[in-house]
Amino acid sequence: LEGLFLSPAIVAEKLNLESRTYFDHVELLSSENSAESTVKVLSTTHVELVTKLRAQAQDRNPLAPLREFIERWRSHSFAVVFVVGSLPRGQRLKRMLFDLGYDVPLLEELSGMEWCERSREFPIGIIFGHLSAGATIPDERLVFVSENELFGERSYRTGKQAALSVKQLLGSLSQLKENDFIVHADFGIGIYRGFVHKVIEGKPTDLLQLEYADSTLFLPLTSISKVQRFSAAEGQSPTIDKLSSQRWKKTKEKVKNSVLALAGDLIRLYAARSIAKGWHFDPAGAEDERFADGFPFDETPDQRKAIEDTLADMASERPMDRLVCGDVGFGKTEVALRAAYKAAQHSKQVAVLAPTTLLVEQHRATFQSRFAEFPVRISAVSRFYSAEKNQKVLSELASGELDIIIGTHRLLQKDIRFRDLGLLIIDEEHRFGVKQKERLKQLKKHIDVLTLTATPIPRTLHMSLLDLRSISLITTPPVDRRSTRTYVATEDEILIRDAILRELQRGGQAFFVHNRVQSIAFTTQELSRLVPEARFEFAHGQMKETELEQIMLRFLQREIDVLVCTTIIESGIDIPNANTILINRADAFGLAQLYQLRGRVGRSSRQAYCYFLIPNKKKLRSEAQQRLRALQSLDELGLGFHLALRDLEIRGAGNLLGKEQSGNVLSVGFDLYMKILRDAVHHLTGDELSLEEVSDPEVRADVISYIPEFYIPDISERLVLYQRFASLRSEEDALDLQTELEDRFGPLPIETSNLLHLMSFRGQLRRFGVDKADISEQRILLSFIPEARFDPSRLLELIERKSKYYRFSKGTSLKITDPSLIGTQAPEVFHKTMVFLRKVFPNAELESPKLTSEQQVAFPE
Repeated sequence: LEGLFLSPAIVAEKLNLESRTYFDHVELLSSENSAESTVKVLSTTHVELVTKLRAQAQDRNPLAPLREFIERWRSHSFAVVFVVGSLPRGQRLKRMLFDLGYDVPLLEELSGMEWCERSREFPIGIIFGHLSAGATIPDERLVFVSENELFGERSYRTGKQAALSVKQLLGSLSQLKENDFIVHADFGIGIYRGFVHKVIEGKPTDLLQLEYADSTLFLPLTSISKVQRFSAAEGQSPTIDKLSSQRWKKTKEKVKNSVLALAGDLIRLYAARSIAKGWHFDPAGAEDERFADGFPFDETPDQRKAIEDTLADMASERPMDRLVCGDVGFGKTEVALRAAYKAAQHSKQVAVLAPTTLLVEQHRATFQSRFAEFPVRISAVSRFYSAEKNQKVLSELASGELDIIIGTHRLLQKDIRFRDLGLLIIDEEHRFGVKQKERLKQLKKHIDVLTLTATPIPRTLHMSLLDLRSISLITTPPVDRRSTRTYVATEDEILIRDAILRELQRGGQAFFVHNRVQSIAFTTQELSRLVPEARFEFAHGQMKETELEQIMLRFLQREIDVLVCTTIIESGIDIPNANTILINRADAFGLAQLYQLRGRVGRSSRQAYCYFLIPNKKKLRSEAQQRLRALQSLDELGLGFHLALRDLEIRGAGNLLGKEQSGNVLSVGFDLYMKILRDAVHHLTGDELSLEEVSDPEVRADVISYIPEFYIPDISERLVLYQRFASLRSEEDALDLQTELEDRFGPLPIETSNLLHLMSFRGQLRRFGVDKADISEQRILLSFIPEARFDPSRLLELIERKSKYYRFSKGTSLKITDPSLIGTQAPEVFHKTMVFLRKVFPNAELESPKLTSEQQVAFPE
């Protein structure tokens, strides 16, 4: 152990070899530090800049003080660097500075010291680091500005879960279990029998074992994109296909022909809205960035994408109709706030529609807090206010004095008048009645509409999956959020008492949901008798507003331990200290309702518990059992979308689409049926599918590529990762996935690194219309789909010039034996092949990432 320690004498000897720097508030000259060796660091907080930015936040040019600040220091030949903590913040600041006329580089590779040494090369720059306050170094003519000075203090949250698209979530194999039915796009319906590891042609690889009626198919994991979990109404079993039969091909053709009529009806339903023209908002700019900087977290990737898509929709002439789906607390409200600010910029009014008065109050507080520094007038109409106050608010709305109005279905009544409504935000549309939805349809025709939901209703989900309605998914949970542990139990006094006491003993509170107003008082008395240690109160929607408000306030202030309530808490109530919920007669609720109720707990870092209390299980209807089973199985965070999809499966497509289409879903499975219907919609609307959507390349390469069991032992985790590898589309996607895997599991084994290169190459081949790629040490064979578009002159020139190495046959196949492309390591061959394809597909070049000069490969003469 002595070898681990140094004596004081040795420490002093080693320190004397290093240069010394002294820090002091007072400049003292001594023999050790002369005037020449003293550097003055004036650690200022740029108070004047901060004050002016805050004061001018409401002006038309809120960033003018920043321009003045930069110009003042640059006029004295000072270099200015902005220090930010993350890439999204750096990119946002770069856009803001660009709007001010400065094209500022993002210096990702430079540290603060390195920038100091190269400040003449980069007189204005953005670097990455953490700086609590700005600093000026006069002797070096350097100015540091911290992001806190520009944007204020902020919190940070992270999320390792990557943003997933709708179609990725829809076709996810994360729920696939052995013996489940699957659908292969080419071979039909079979049974998944597990994951096997075999050595084929001397190369170890992972395979899916799929059982068909006449034989077993071992499918390479590189073709996993062709497989989907079979989904249909619960209780319906499909017919297993034969690999040797043509039945599957005929079935797909029959379904395609059948859905054309349905697709036509759906298109007509949305045609009027698509043709209509709405208000054309300006594209996102510096003012939007300024408002965005008030958000106290870093946006998650999927949240940022939802915001960008929403603002892009608002900049379009077609009225926006976007659905934002995400679990409670995942950041949907911030998307709505950004949209509301965009509307307010153009003096358009915004209506925020919420299903309950409690949610109205929560939204009012959030909106007023976020808009505090901006000249936007916000108010609400609610049962919590007097009739006189509500009438005054509505008068201000009609006269245009009010910019944003928040309310329940009261806003849909015919006596409500807007001066100039431009945006309607709907929270949890499924909570509104039939008449209210009809009124919403009338309002939606010419204004932008943004709908927020945790679990979209089946018809809404259906339209979104067909691309007839835009959808954004926010699936990344806040940092430290845990999934709620969910139990189904028969009504039992001992269990109820234990669950409530366990929560109270850790200083928490609980909900007990009893959805019958007539007996809620009696139930509260019985619970008080059962758990005398706890303080109980009951609340329901038929109470007077003031009485209800007082009870909720007391619960929030922890004067009540257990709140016995109806579904009035289903939407909007946010009490992080309440982390246990018991739901009486859970079998009587719908799936979306149960999901929303469960979402009332688990809104902090503390573990939450949910108990679905049911009568004797034997008395439960089949659908009730399926719903409870679905909720138990989907206990991960961010699965509201999955749950809505499960609801659609449980109901069966017949309820939505009719008997004939229900049969079609059973023939091919829900996922593939939706794809066929979506393609039919695109065909009838004349929307041209991109090559990426049409092409699904098969790639063979002489390389060992798989995910070893020692690297990721869990089979279901590997299955999902294979699917994510298959969804790669670019080198950037591959790099992001590599970073995530190394963060979670450690450095990639060579086999997995090979797989990453192979699947990234496969994904990039899609945009060139490649159908097959066969790569060996001797040659590269590329086959193309008929839709692929070459540049004939470039291709002919190449073949004429190097006919020995390039052979084009049958108009769809290209054989390459060029020594400069083959014979090297597989990743390098993939890269060189991509460079070649970019030369003969100039249009695809626009869609693909630009290569740096170092990456460009000279084409052989």
